[in-house]
Amino acid sequence: MPVNYILKRLGYGLLLMLGVVVLNFLLIRLAPGDPAVVIAGEMGGATEEMLESIREEYGLNKPLLTQLWIYVSSVAQGDLGESFFFNQPVSKLIALRIGPTILLVIVAQILSIVIGVFLGVLAARKPNGIMSAFVSVFATIGYAVPVFWTGIMLIILFASTFPIFPVEGMQSVKLRDANIFVRSLDIAHHLVLPAFTLAIIYLAQYARLSRASMLEVLGADYIRTARAKGASERSVLFKHALRNAALPILTIAGLQFGNLISGALLVETVYNWPGMGRLAFDSILRRDYPTIMGVLFFASAMVVIANLITDLSYRLADPRLRGKS
Repeated sequence: MPVNYILKRLGYGLLLMLGVVVLNFLLIRLAPGDPAVVIAGEMGGATEEMLESIREEYGLNKPLLTQLWIYVSSVAQGDLGESFFFNQPVSKLIALRIGPTILLVIVAQILSIVIGVFLGVLAARKPNGIMSAFVSVFATIGYAVPVFWTGIMLIILFASTFPIFPVEGMQSVKLRDANIFVRSLDIAHHLVLPAFTLAIIYLAQYARLSRASMLEVLGADYIRTARAKGASERSVLFKHALRNAALPILTIAGLQFGNLISGALLVETVYNWPGMGRLAFDSILRRDYPTIMGVLFFASAMVVIANLITDLSYRLADPRLRGKS
């Protein structure tokens, strides 16, 4: 794979991140409300002198463009500022929360792709069969139902009616001092409901897309040739057909990564999952500008990285694109 292509994509990614930083800053600062009032309220008073003192301390009384320049310069140096509410560096707050969010998003992405593609392949095997009809109905329902409603229903079913899975948090308090194997199992146990809640809407999309792609590929000449040579049905489906039908799935996987991160905000709020989504929700309520912008910055960075990985994977999967810069 050409190095020039990778460098070009990295350059585009950096320019995109600069645009995201500027846009996030302007949108949040132009929103109604004064964070000085929220900070003063937490201190127990909101006199005009106190408000002016807070604005002076946090630089909120400077011109908007001056604040923007200071913020962009600080971000370029790796400084995301200090939280208004938590009184801690934003980078430290995010460092404590980014791990659970990445874990949730990656597990949800894997579940949605693996299960969705598998259902799509089975549905394409018999286009007029029961499985194909099930996938079509499931995809429609899964795509239409809001993620927070799915989470609430799963909580009622698997945490209340049938108490199989824990309803909130990432770890059990009584197991925090256990060995790493026990703690890993405990985290996986807590992860089941949030991951499936986040994955189900995208699982439906992958199932429908895989079915459509497989139906198109299964009518190709090389598939008939493979069957004529005596290849097994499993080999035809998963080795010959799926390999060529996977290109659209790769494209959608990269595009959906941003949606997964935004969906994680709702899921983390429903399940009290200690990730960036929960941090963003609390920061929005308190008008904690530096923390909100820091969360958006890291979320955007993850999306840019995911799209870069998708581009590289696409070139590896499609021989026609290899060698092109």
